Amino acid sequence: MVRAGLEKDPAEVAAMFDEVAQGYDRTRARLWLGRMNSWGRRTAETVQAAPGRRILDVAAGTGTSGMALTARGARVVACDFSAGMLAIGRHRHPAMDFVVADGHQLPFAEGTFDAVAISFGLRNVADAPQVLAEMLRVTRPGGLLAVCEFSLPVTPVRRALFRTYLRHLVPLIARRVSSNPEAYAYLGESIEAWPDPAVLGARITAAGWDRVRWRPLDGGVVHLHTGTAPHG
Repeated sequence: MVRAGLEKDPAEVAAMFDEVAQGYDRTRARLWLGRMNSWGRRTAETVQAAPGRRILDVAAGTGTSGMALTARGARVVACDFSAGMLAIGRHRHPAMDFVVADGHQLPFAEGTFDAVAISFGLRNVADAPQVLAEMLRVTRPGGLLAVCEFSLPVTPVRRALFRTYLRHLVPLIARRVSSNPEAYAYLGESIEAWPDPAVLGARITAAGWDRVRWRPLDGGVVHLHTGTAPHG
């Protein structure tokens, strides 16, 4: 079984996701109690998904993160470096265009998209600032960014409860429903190692995005960061 390390080697991460692709959506729904759809709708609202708008979904995996975008009529390009995940996505979500691509070097021209989104994927890349800069490059001036990512809650009690969930319940659930439980040990470790929302907000600003804001979802186990591509 493949398990990626926290150094985020791209080949290891891609291989890990290839291995869990077939049952990934089922396992994720169990782990997060079906809340992914709600977080997806909030992301779609943030990037103003609507007919006529072209949106890039980075680290899109099997395309579940793009479902809320296409539901609102947007044209979605879903990219990921896991060919296995995208193969599942092409079968399940024919309304999206799927492209095998590394977020560190996106194969799109400058200003191609009205908005870009990345949901629970920035934590898995080797160089988050580079990915954020690439997302900015392919977004038109005035276009929107959404980064939806797990986080540790701010309040001590919620933080302790979430850590307990990550360390004990996530591995237990993964052993019962996943073909690769080791991959979900990485999941918990990567969430605990992820910077707090203010630090991530500073990184997004440093990458060149304007009007960077963030807000907690579901008590702070997830934060939704937003930004705008500057004019000129």
